[in-house]
Amino acid sequence: MMRSAALGVYLACFSCALGLVAPATVFTFGDSIFDGGNNHFNNKCTAQADFPPYGSSYFHYPTGRFTNGRTVVDFICQFMGMGLQLPFLEAQSAVLNGSWKSYPSNGLNFASAGSGVLAATNQDLGVTAIEEQLQQFEALIQEKQFQTPEIRQSIFLLESGSNDIFNYFLPFAPPSQLDPDAMVRSMLAQVSSFISRIYGVGGRRIAVFSLGPVGCVPARALLPAAPLDKCYDQMNSMVRIYNSGLEDLVKAVPANYPGAVAVFGDVFHLVERFRADPPRYGFKDVSNACCGEGRLGGMVQCGKEGYKECGNPRDYLFWDYFHPSEHTYSRISKALWAGRNSTIRPFNLHTLFSTSNQTQPKPKPKPNSNNN
Repeated sequence: MMRSAALGVYLACFSCALGLVAPATVFTFGDSIFDGGNNHFNNKCTAQADFPPYGSSYFHYPTGRFTNGRTVVDFICQFMGMGLQLPFLEAQSAVLNGSWKSYPSNGLNFASAGSGVLAATNQDLGVTAIEEQLQQFEALIQEKQFQTPEIRQSIFLLESGSNDIFNYFLPFAPPSQLDPDAMVRSMLAQVSSFISRIYGVGGRRIAVFSLGPVGCVPARALLPAAPLDKCYDQMNSMVRIYNSGLEDLVKAVPANYPGAVAVFGDVFHLVERFRADPPRYGFKDVSNACCGEGRLGGMVQCGKEGYKECGNPRDYLFWDYFHPSEHTYSRISKALWAGRNSTIRPFNLHTLFSTSNQTQPKPKPKPNSNNN
């Protein structure tokens, strides 16, 4: 308790010195874990979830999100007391055709399902890589759509890399010229560049989330070398190395970027806790997809010909062959928002959001026993 109070006092003083105020704007970058529907508004993109039963549990219609309801970003926005973010491409279309005079005040979601940290990942699918997402954001700044004071108050969310690593193990993909360690170093160099450029345009609050255990997704059934009775350890080993590098980048932010604050969300170990004790977190199945077909439900995308859907998505860790269910996202979001140092560090998103140059951070919500 004393340690938590001391941290709150430190953050209040730190944010005061930096001139930070509680943010009202969020900018989101990443892949299908964060995508709020950008791919749906990209006519050249074939990686889509804009058909039933995606979205069925919350929105009751497909929104382009690759799950049955809300994503982590949606929950975080709701915790912050703001409306759900719109996909950048949807907002851009409304501004360009004159329907809207300006972009939403709560920020934008640039994430693109299927994209990677590396520009080449799934480019044949027409996805928007992190580099291009960042260019879209930088173009808005050049157009004076968002001003520096607003950017300084904003929170930037990043999650990306699972597609790069999964594709590394595809048997029918062109062989990579890089060994796993070199591949990870290349990915981390791109994330480092991303942080630098966000800082360069005025960003001062950054949250970077680790990958989950990608080697456990039902889609591993598509890989001849992957086991079905357990996770693909070789893939998860690569994920762990990448996640460790991400955390090192976050730890280095205060020294490398004066005035910036960054947190690291350890989604990997959080999901591992779900898998180790499913009933504690409300799960009955942590291996198979709720919606899909074939081995592990991982051979057919949800909604495609021949798919089958489970009776209760809340029982499942995975909604489809790659993506978590809304229930899983809800659990992850609560832990990132109000959880302990074992899940997000050096402090949680609620504390990051609450920093103000006028008041101390709001009291950190006490997580229940399941918010680790």
